[in-house]
Amino acid sequence: MPSRIEDYALIGDCEAAALVARNGSLDWLCWPRFDSDACFAALLGSNEHGHWQIAPRGGGAVISRRYRPNTLILETRFECSDGAVTLVDFMPLGGTRSSVVRLVVGERGQVTMCTELVLRFGYGAIVPWVTRLEDGGLRAIAGPDMVVLRTPVHLVGQNLTTVGEFTVAAGQTVPFVLTYAPSHDAPPEPLDVPSALATTESFWKEWSRKCRPPAHCSDAIVRSLITLKALTYWPTGGLVAAPTTSLPESLGGVRNWDYRFCWLRDATLTLLALMDAGFYDEARFWREWLVRAVAGSPQQVQIMYGIAGERRLTELEVPWLPGYEDSRPVRRGDGCAVPSAMQRTGGKRIRLGPAARAFISPRARLDRAGCRNLGDAR
Repeated sequence: MPSRIEDYALIGDCEAAALVARNGSLDWLCWPRFDSDACFAALLGSNEHGHWQIAPRGGGAVISRRYRPNTLILETRFECSDGAVTLVDFMPLGGTRSSVVRLVVGERGQVTMCTELVLRFGYGAIVPWVTRLEDGGLRAIAGPDMVVLRTPVHLVGQNLTTVGEFTVAAGQTVPFVLTYAPSHDAPPEPLDVPSALATTESFWKEWSRKCRPPAHCSDAIVRSLITLKALTYWPTGGLVAAPTTSLPESLGGVRNWDYRFCWLRDATLTLLALMDAGFYDEARFWREWLVRAVAGSPQQVQIMYGIAGERRLTELEVPWLPGYEDSRPVRRGDGCAVPSAMQRTGGKRIRLGPAARAFISPRARLDRAGCRNLGDAR
């Protein structure tokens, strides 16, 4: 069973995003892009559909967590009878390969930890081919995808699962680094973890420092802005509505849509929030994305696009996933992208707001183009 939705925390690198539960289980990650197939999909199924947990052996720990101030670096603290450890989770920014870094930091006493890694590509369907590299890392390949796990912890295979047990004493740090690469490439080089952590922390703090006016920038507002920033796809400037698919509007219902795409209306609201706080670069990058996506015929504008401006977002159901709280079907893609807005809104014409129009050339006249409402009317 997945955790409650409210018990998940987001980490990301502005290319992909992962959800980590309070119990230290990473239950959702699509690689290498927000809209790629998930290699951890327990959020919409069970552990057998892909998850990665690092937690004290035996359970029973008192758990608390926080983000490091003004960053997207997550810290989960486990207080046990024998000691305390902090699990630090983040995704480094600006590297040539996307990675998830998990650091187990001993705070007090000595704690025995366990890790369980279940990699399942293709939304939980594909068991990868796992081999050990010369440097001791584990390489998992499934079709076009490859991930490499590097850690000093001794890991073994058990029932198509990678498991390990280790002890952390006060003052010690045990790293785990999982890195994505195309399967036809050479394995990615090992990550300099201390440098990656310092660079990532510096990036988020420097970005957060731009918030204006200072009196407006409470901790809650900055945290919200960081979350919005994490949903930007920096290679293109696109903005996803969410990093997930098929979380239900109501438990057990069928209105379970894939929100890993760029809705013009959603993006406009996001950019208004960012600009109100002094963040204008994201708006400029999105404007460039929008001009490319709309292309040469504004009359063909769509309500939504892929994160690189793709128009055809073929919708398919994923029948082997039971869905969050048995909310079926699980969907990937969105068939609403291509039909005209007039078809999708029952004949009502809904115009883009003035903020969106301000980002594009006047000649485009996008204010005359229809777009459907924020919600899916199916």
